Amino acid sequence: MTFTLKYKDKSEQKEIPNSNYTIKDLILEMGLSAQTVVSKQNGELAIDDTVIEDGDEIQLIQIIYGG
Repeated sequence: MTFTLKYKDKSEQKEIPNSNYTIKDLILEMGLSAQTVVSKQNGELAIDDTVIEDGDEIQLIQIIYGG
């Protein structure tokens, strides 16, 4: 089972390692912080606890903030 990951200017197919693999698991695996990215699942905003399903498109958008 695979999903498509879109992050910055890259798009790649990734394996789903287990049936309860969430967006939060993906974010942590990539060494990112949930506070610095917004996630979308199949074009819709998604919370970090959303389980990634076979064929999903997950897009991670880096948040830029500062003063």
